[in-house]
Amino acid sequence: MKRLKAHKERLFNKFSNDIGIDLGTANTLVYVRGKGIVVNEPSVVAVNQKTGQVVAVGMAAKEMLGRTPTHISAIRPLVDGVISDFEITEEMLSYLMRRASEFMPKKFLGPRVVVGVPSGVTNVEVRAVRDATKNAGAREVYIVEQPMAGAIGIRLPVHDPVGSMVIDIGGGTTDIAIISLGGIVRSKNIKIAGDKFNNDIVSYVRNEFKILIGESTAEQVKKTVGSVIPGEPLETTIRGRDLITGLPREVIITDSDIREAMGQSIETLLEAAREVLETTPPEILSDVMRRGLYLVGGGALIKGLDILLAETLKLPVFVAEDPLTAIARGAGIILEDIERYRSVLIESEDELPSNS
Repeated sequence: MKRLKAHKERLFNKFSNDIGIDLGTANTLVYVRGKGIVVNEPSVVAVNQKTGQVVAVGMAAKEMLGRTPTHISAIRPLVDGVISDFEITEEMLSYLMRRASEFMPKKFLGPRVVVGVPSGVTNVEVRAVRDATKNAGAREVYIVEQPMAGAIGIRLPVHDPVGSMVIDIGGGTTDIAIISLGGIVRSKNIKIAGDKFNNDIVSYVRNEFKILIGESTAEQVKKTVGSVIPGEPLETTIRGRDLITGLPREVIITDSDIREAMGQSIETLLEAAREVLETTPPEILSDVMRRGLYLVGGGALIKGLDILLAETLKLPVFVAEDPLTAIARGAGIILEDIERYRSVLIESEDELPSNS
């Protein structure tokens, strides 16, 4: 039976391609087996409301955010890591898979696809991702939780009887997970991540400086001067609309402003990590104390976050190499040997053995 299955796999591999997708709230990355990461685009779709036609996807659509005429809407079809607009997500996946196909040899069958989703997603959400990916042209769809994919992507020993701790700070959600023996032992998913930090900055600037700025400006400021511990003074100029006069105005914003803006959210993130550690079995906790905690996802790049986590949790903290691509790389590693990693995948109802 196993030999027959392996032969069937080899046959399918001959006639179809393999794709790994990190389906993120802020960015979606696509990995093609044998080529690496070939697409990294913002998860934004611009739609013409009059005709229902998709005008742009990815970076071209993101540049339209806050700049569109009334009949064009720039939509983010994923909110907090889950699909909020099924049809637009399908359109986005179709576009990204077509982009990926430019890097692949032409094959008869649709691709096998591994998709990363946040930990703790419901069966309904998993089915939505599976259906959207199949409708976008996939032959087979495998779903993996993002912290697990991230751990595999940075080559942690997920199958061994040893505890590993991963924090994946994405755009919509942060996933905190303890992994051992091919499974997630403890996890927590919170809605404190890149988008929340951007909103914190928008609110802070509105309250403190009486200036209205957009999300794109807030994100740029976060990347330029954002830090969570005091260090070398940083500052940048931001432009927005004065709420009192209604006219354009610019002000200088510093790293300490950003720390104050994001302070409450960072505290919530630290508290969530503490909670996960408090409920972790002692043997695994001792592994984590010895081996440390790994940060993946775009939020891992916030200046000083690793130092703050290390001081708060009393653990060694490591920022993964190229944390933005860790989950997509993990999806790619799973594709290399689906059978070895089958235990880490989320089974769908149609994959479960029937009783008949």
